[in-house]
Amino acid sequence: MSWLKIALNNIPRPWLIRMSYWARPFLIYYFKGNKFTDPIDGRNFSKFLDYGYEKTRKNVLSPSTLSLERHRLMWLYLQQETDYFSEKLKVLHIAPEQAFFFRFRKMKNLDYTTLDIESPIADIKADIRNLPLNDNTFDVIFCNHVLEHIAEDAQAMKELYRVMKPGGWGIFQVPMKYNLAETYEDFSIISPVERQKHFGQYDHVRWYGMDYFDRLKKAGFEVDTNFGTEKFSQEQRKKFALMEGEILPVVRKKQD
Repeated sequence: MSWLKIALNNIPRPWLIRMSYWARPFLIYYFKGNKFTDPIDGRNFSKFLDYGYEKTRKNVLSPSTLSLERHRLMWLYLQQETDYFSEKLKVLHIAPEQAFFFRFRKMKNLDYTTLDIESPIADIKADIRNLPLNDNTFDVIFCNHVLEHIAEDAQAMKELYRVMKPGGWGIFQVPMKYNLAETYEDFSIISPVERQKHFGQYDHVRWYGMDYFDRLKKAGFEVDTNFGTEKFSQEQRKKFALMEGEILPVVRKKQD
């Protein structure tokens, strides 16, 4: 078991976030090279770090931005398919990832708000199932790898829909098994050890299947599944260390 895997399974997430601040400069220096590129900051590395709570994935964690495959795919979508970096937008970021937080905070075109139930870098501490926010407020909402932690995910989706402006859009990534037609969940499983065994992580309550997109539609969203790693050549997928077959769930709230 690697030192990173031991840390992931034993150190609370807020502490890991704080520890990463001082570790990053050493990682950037140690792993410099030309085999991999992080598209978020353009830095090149000899390798990415291995990462995973249960099954370790090789070469997936960027030493500089601490991005994973899903973060880099989202960044490429924002660059290639949206006006996110130039348009005036009011943005809500649930459970803000470090790969994005400081960059989005500095962008002058964004009115950027972060929310989390415990993260030390969040502006608002709140439960996603009961957001202390007004209806029809945000142009863009990011909610990545949050819903799999919440038994009442339908309520969380309804809240995200409520606070999104008509005509707004968002990215709601979750861990998915694309070979599952239906989501696997069993709320009688409460032990961290058993949850890790069944759902891949000690604090997850489900594995989403392909019906995830239907769950989003039931909450009112239109769902676009046309952007994924298949948009990139095999060489690009290797260079950016993207996950094979990953689909980016892009949601929209229909204009009134």
